[in-house]
Amino acid sequence: MNSIWRIIILTCMIAGAQSAFSQSSWIRINQLGYTPNGIKVAVWGGKEKLSFKKWQLVNAVTKKVVFSAKAGSSLGAYGPFIETLRLNFSTFKQPGRYYLQAGATISPEFEIGKDVYKGAADFCLYYMRQQRSKFNPITKDSCHTQDGYTLYGPMPDSTFIDVSGGWHDATDYLQYVTTSANATFHLLAAYRDFPEAFGDVHQANGLGGGNNIPDVLDEARWGLDWLLKMHPRANWMFNQVADDRDHIGMRMPAMDSQYGRGYQRPVYFVSGEPQIRGKFMNNTNGTSSTAGKFSSAFSLGSQIFHSLDRQYAQILQEKSNTAFAFGLKKPGNTQTASVAAPYIYAEDNWMDDMELAGAMLGDAAAPQLGGANGTDYAYSLAQKEPLTPWLGADTASHYQWYPFINVGHYELIKKLSDSRRDTVADYYKQGIELVWNKAKQNAFLRGVPFIWCSNNLTTSFAIQCYWYRKATGDNSFEELEQANFDWLFGCNPWGTSMVYGLPAWGDTPDDPHASFLKVGNFPVNGGIVDGPVYGSIFGSLLGLKLTKPDAYAQFQSPLAVYHDDSGDYSTNEPTMDGTASQIYLLAAKESGDSLPVKKSSKKKR
Repeated sequence: MNSIWRIIILTCMIAGAQSAFSQSSWIRINQLGYTPNGIKVAVWGGKEKLSFKKWQLVNAVTKKVVFSAKAGSSLGAYGPFIETLRLNFSTFKQPGRYYLQAGATISPEFEIGKDVYKGAADFCLYYMRQQRSKFNPITKDSCHTQDGYTLYGPMPDSTFIDVSGGWHDATDYLQYVTTSANATFHLLAAYRDFPEAFGDVHQANGLGGGNNIPDVLDEARWGLDWLLKMHPRANWMFNQVADDRDHIGMRMPAMDSQYGRGYQRPVYFVSGEPQIRGKFMNNTNGTSSTAGKFSSAFSLGSQIFHSLDRQYAQILQEKSNTAFAFGLKKPGNTQTASVAAPYIYAEDNWMDDMELAGAMLGDAAAPQLGGANGTDYAYSLAQKEPLTPWLGADTASHYQWYPFINVGHYELIKKLSDSRRDTVADYYKQGIELVWNKAKQNAFLRGVPFIWCSNNLTTSFAIQCYWYRKATGDNSFEELEQANFDWLFGCNPWGTSMVYGLPAWGDTPDDPHASFLKVGNFPVNGGIVDGPVYGSIFGSLLGLKLTKPDAYAQFQSPLAVYHDDSGDYSTNEPTMDGTASQIYLLAAKESGDSLPVKKSSKKKR
């Protein structure tokens, strides 16, 4: 009897699989939904020739057609599809629940409403709390409390220094100032620009219960406190805790003991000189990229905490000043160190980091600059690196141009009122146009390269489009901005959200490369995964092995692959810094793009 039932079940499974693979066209949507007055576009993709002349928007409750449009001409092949089409229903503004139909193809249901993004930014803070080191509020235990022993510093190697705290970078438990400072800045900026998007239901330690401080600031302070430990003296600055020896396999964070010193991990000093990565050396040539990130995070933290904790704000400002001076010590970039594998954060630029630090110092005279002010210094660097180099490029090394957006440009734009303001805003426009020239050639408006952590680039690019639009009032790229946001939540060839658990009812990652989930059975709510990579990158990486049949097999292509599989660390690993940037973007969306538009200084003609 049992054998008969096994045969029946197997037959049903095969039939279901055959039915799924018999489908030849799909409609991809933003599963989070669309706002009434926002841009609303879905993408039809088919493995067959376009056969319908019209498509419809259908009320999911009444089943009545509420909007229709002509199909128009195909935008051609993209990825797994031989035909693609953009379905634009932006003029339809009635809130409700709907689906799209094109011929026999029906989309998943979605909502149009003013609150479709409500709570999303706060939801993603869960992942940040989960990545906490020292005390972890999710597991309710401690880890990495014995960090660490110094390397490459002016003190004797193996000197103990307390650098406990901060966030783990991803599934491994390395900790980098590069990503942590950028994440901290984005959390602080999200609160500064959109305070209404965040609630207070957690204590400072991350456990449940409010403390009259918005949760996003509790999280930002967790990052700031660790950064203070990593810059303990004016002439001491550290770049990372641990190294790639952490990549030994999935385990909970308290099980890190593979460095030969019990539970202590190495702490790498910002020396401004190349540091060993196994049989290689990294290409470090200065201190500025790390120091600039320190300084800007401290500066913004000081501004925000001034009214909440004045003494703490003063400490942050003093550290911002010393970090800025450390960045001037030896202009150049600091890369991460690796021991066992060739993978590092290969940052090659630093002017964007010091530009941001200068912009945050503002118009006050800076002793480090011989009395010149931070704004003028920042503008001089903006001119030297007007565009983030990956914009318009087809490829780049891992984290070669980091952060993936020049944050300094936006902070500088807000401080300038003369013609220089328009110059810097135009730098954003030039970068957007480079991406647009590629994006306009396909239905997904995809112009972001499929390099490692492509979702982080996508999030950052959407923010750049948003900042440009808000700074200038120029809406020329609003559809491109929305398309990048839509991509992250399902309007992509795979039809899946790239954020774990968001939305709860959607197709989202369920098997990410995440120890908390695989070993500890803790959901990684709100974590954004790396995202698709070129097929050529996937095929060349070490140690990749899928653990199960590929649910998205029919949507893979030589152009790009994505696997919801814990064995694929290249496309399906949640990242802390990407999540922090995503929190900013979601907060902007929830707040209805509420930043005021500042008028350009250009005269109308």
